[in-house]
Amino acid sequence: MSKVFTIMEGLENMGAIRTGGQGSVYKARRMGPILSAVKLLPTPIFTEDTDDKNYRRFLNEVEKLKRVNQSPDPYVVKILSSGITESGSLPFIEMEYIEGPDLCELLTEPQSKVFTIQEVVKVADHLSRALAHCHKVGVKHGDVKSNNVKYNINNGNYVLLDFGLSIMSDEERRSSLRHAGAIEFMAPEQNDGEMLFQTDVYSYGVVLYEMLAGQVPFPLAGNGETARNTVMLAHMEVPVPDVLEIRKQNLPKNWTADQKEREMQVPAWLLNLVYKCLEKIPDNRYGNGMDLHDAVASNGVVAAADSYTDTLKAQNQDLQNQLTQLRDAEVATQRSSIIVSKPIAMAAVGLMVILLIFGIYSHSSKEVVYYPAPKTSNYIPLVLQKPYTPPKPVVHTVKPTDSIEKAHAKTPAQVKPKHKRKKFLGIF
Repeated sequence: MSKVFTIMEGLENMGAIRTGGQGSVYKARRMGPILSAVKLLPTPIFTEDTDDKNYRRFLNEVEKLKRVNQSPDPYVVKILSSGITESGSLPFIEMEYIEGPDLCELLTEPQSKVFTIQEVVKVADHLSRALAHCHKVGVKHGDVKSNNVKYNINNGNYVLLDFGLSIMSDEERRSSLRHAGAIEFMAPEQNDGEMLFQTDVYSYGVVLYEMLAGQVPFPLAGNGETARNTVMLAHMEVPVPDVLEIRKQNLPKNWTADQKEREMQVPAWLLNLVYKCLEKIPDNRYGNGMDLHDAVASNGVVAAADSYTDTLKAQNQDLQNQLTQLRDAEVATQRSSIIVSKPIAMAAVGLMVILLIFGIYSHSSKEVVYYPAPKTSNYIPLVLQKPYTPPKPVVHTVKPTDSIEKAHAKTPAQVKPKHKRKKFLGIF
């Protein structure tokens, strides 16, 4: 199946991406630079006639998939086309090619074995949105697993891929899952070939469990039939192992003690969500993708803000430490300059004023004479002077001037005669 062959005219086969029991995925290129991914289904259809039940069922399921794209969702891969290959008569579905690793690759060395809580919440949100979008138009995925969820490196979204299993018949689906399917992600009812909306919810829970714990709840011990049967039985009967205990064992060794402590504080709502998705009985799970996304949205937004308070504080402290280091570096580069803070400068000025006043008043009062300023407005006082001895008075002789003489030479009319007071020497 991995050999290069013709898909259809105008669609170039560029080689296999991966193969599996549900079919093979090939990288393709349309005429031009557009890349796509082509899902080939394993059961051939030799007659493209609506009288053929296989062909008729294929067309019906493809119509369902087209409804997914009537209102495109950024978390669901876009279906571009479908048809029958020119060689091999195999039904195929052409989807957009998402550039980036899948979740399975992100959990493989050299990457960390577990996701951070913040990233798990992001996966929970994006994948629940994808399932809600599909279930709203009546499409069940049927093969939700970590390598069917890709991280789009162009926009940072997690995208749900590969709707191939959804267009298989019950018998084809049952045979495919039993012999080559991802048994670790299968819901208990899938052992009988049954596929419900709650089936996707169960597989969703396994994906989140794997992100938190670093492994699926019931790992496959080998490729033999016995190992597969053991896992199938565990899904139906064995209680789900404690996710926190396994997470603690799988935390990366290069994480600091503080980071390990923070990353063990998984929000209670997220743990409850995972365990409810992994209920054995379908009716005990969330009914569909819409209910699932409502639970993530209502609990996640509020509770995540509370649970990440310590994380935000730690990040803020790291930022403060970085700013301190930057300031220290700037000071180190300016050691030749003297930088005086405002309080120190003011204290220095005040000290100088005190010393100046003290020096002035420490002189003897005998050496310094202070003359208070007169109250005339045009007088400039001399505050500090040497002892002063006033000069002896000098008598000037002033010759009368004409103006003075004229002032004394008044007319008789202007000068009233003085009458001498007579003395009376008599006896009264």
